[in-house]
Amino acid sequence: MFNIEKKKGVIGILTGGGDVPGLNPAIRAVTFRALRDGYRVIGIRRGWAGVIETIRDPQADNSQNFTVLTEEVVNRAGRTGGTFLHTSRTNPKSVSKGNVPPHLQHKYAAEKNDLTEEALKNLDFLGIDYLIPIGGDDTLSYGVRLAKEGFKVIGIPKTMDNDVPGTDYCIGFSTCVSRTIELVNRLRTSAGSHERYLVIEVFGRYAGFTAILPTMAGAANRCLIPEYKFNMEKFAELMSADRMKNPSRYSVALVSEGAMFEEGDMIYAGTTTDEFGHAKLGGIGDLVSERLKDLSPQFNNGRTVNVINQRLGYLVRGGDPDAIDSIVPMAYGNLALDLIASGLHGRLVVLKNGRYDNAPIEVVTSTKKKVDVKQFYNTERLRPYYKSFEMKPLFIMTSE
Repeated sequence: MFNIEKKKGVIGILTGGGDVPGLNPAIRAVTFRALRDGYRVIGIRRGWAGVIETIRDPQADNSQNFTVLTEEVVNRAGRTGGTFLHTSRTNPKSVSKGNVPPHLQHKYAAEKNDLTEEALKNLDFLGIDYLIPIGGDDTLSYGVRLAKEGFKVIGIPKTMDNDVPGTDYCIGFSTCVSRTIELVNRLRTSAGSHERYLVIEVFGRYAGFTAILPTMAGAANRCLIPEYKFNMEKFAELMSADRMKNPSRYSVALVSEGAMFEEGDMIYAGTTTDEFGHAKLGGIGDLVSERLKDLSPQFNNGRTVNVINQRLGYLVRGGDPDAIDSIVPMAYGNLALDLIASGLHGRLVVLKNGRYDNAPIEVVTSTKKKVDVKQFYNTERLRPYYKSFEMKPLFIMTSE
């Protein structure tokens, strides 16, 4: 075991997948509570990459793989966006040959390699008793694997898309929605000045929450989501009608990156995939804009209407967390420590129906969380339903 002095025990924490505002407040919450409860805290760098790349030698330089966390370190970072522990999309159960750590390449030479044995040995070397991964369904799915191997894991859900199963809320979602509304409103001035359509592509591979919630909040007239393949002619007609009703002669649509034409599939930005098998999406907003412009004369007395086309991308990931993404991570971090204090593990901290709770971590891999089209999305109008809000949770659409 790595030579680190123990008190009650050692808690490890890591962040994986895409960065979002709220990760640093979660790290701070876990660290503050753990230290005050008598634990040591190790921050693992670069998500699961830091776990598999740790060298089990007390003399080795592992400074790029983990660090001992103190109140001073986490308090300084806790008010900021991103993750000071850094992140990666490493999948230890399927590491490509070229990404196997150099000191393990003599042992793992297949095109895809399961390094779970090394991960468990490294966690033991670090003396970690409980591991708290913060991430989306990909990052947490490996937490499920470790839990099945007998390691004590407590997951914290994070993703801008809000699509981790089992919870109504994932860290990063509120700030993403807030940023989207803010940026759309900035772009309105140009759309109105030039009397154009405004088409904005947002994140959302399989779930359309980041498009449908800002639309519901008034950021857009229409939204296109992955859960429903849309008819382009109908969309063009609706956008044109919205434009003509607007005294400033413009209309706005939010398009999820995973949205699909009625006759097509997802649009990919390239052919490479990450270690979880996901190809990078991007470009549906461009195609929708081109087709919208081409179709516009049909609904505008033969005259073409131009399009302002913008992909928000990382603009909604960056910057400081909003109030909700400062409060929820604090609560989630303390919930994780409550579970440890009770001797529980193999759990996911969650928000359900406006209440903090926990669920079996296996819920992450047992189902998919998507927009319930029948309940929340008007397929004739290509926009949310505005009805039946009584007793709904804060962000309307839950994990059920």
